[in-house]
Amino acid sequence: MKNINRRSFIKRVALALIGFVFIDSIWFEKYIIEWNYFDISKSETDKLKIVQITDLHIDELRSFHKSIAKKINSIQPDFVFFTGDSVETTAKIAVLSDFLQLIDFSIKKYAILGNWEHSGNVAIQQLKKVYANHNCELLINENSLATIHNRKIAIIGIDDYLRGKPNLNKAIANLPKVDTTIVLSHCPGYRDTLHNSNFPIDLILSGHTHGGQITFLGFAPIKPNGSGAYLKGWYNDSEPKMYVSKGIGTSTIPLRFGARAEVMVLTI
Repeated sequence: MKNINRRSFIKRVALALIGFVFIDSIWFEKYIIEWNYFDISKSETDKLKIVQITDLHIDELRSFHKSIAKKINSIQPDFVFFTGDSVETTAKIAVLSDFLQLIDFSIKKYAILGNWEHSGNVAIQQLKKVYANHNCELLINENSLATIHNRKIAIIGIDDYLRGKPNLNKAIANLPKVDTTIVLSHCPGYRDTLHNSNFPIDLILSGHTHGGQITFLGFAPIKPNGSGAYLKGWYNDSEPKMYVSKGIGTSTIPLRFGARAEVMVLTI
């Protein structure tokens, strides 16, 4: 009798564990967004607040997208950065527009391309127009200047490392001296190229990896090409410092495990 009870108990525990993993991977880690806040500012004044959104892979406007937009509006950051893989096909640009419509127009936004915009043959000019309609600049090996809180900021958008034609020299052409330089590069592997350049960079923001998307005790069995030695979080052991966001969407397999969807809020 004890053996039967023990078997029954083990079976129930196993089924409960399987159920937990299933619910966690198809719902909780995908739709209950983790908001991570960091302050790396060096002064108590003239602080700049940034929200990074990456790897949206948006296919339809869901309730969690609306919650993200609502929270961004309550934070009122100086900038929102979309660091690639916002859409996978041209057909989904309309859905992206619906999402952008929810974010206050007055908040300045910048975007770059990821590997999916390239591999999905997304109509770049159409995408650029939709971004522009929502106060967002799409930067493809380009830079944009802004003055916020008496600070001159340079935002440099690099084309995708994996599928595009990244060109730092083109991206920084005619760039004047500024107080803060931020590079947006979808694939974190491009940091190694930036590290070997002589160009001064204060911060790199990347995505692409989805934090591994499916990990076990912090180990990611599979990382996409272009990730390099990077997975998630901060890499500040050497310059330039970089943050790799786990992003929001999924690709190939619609699951997340051990890599909860993330929006990053940074004060610099």
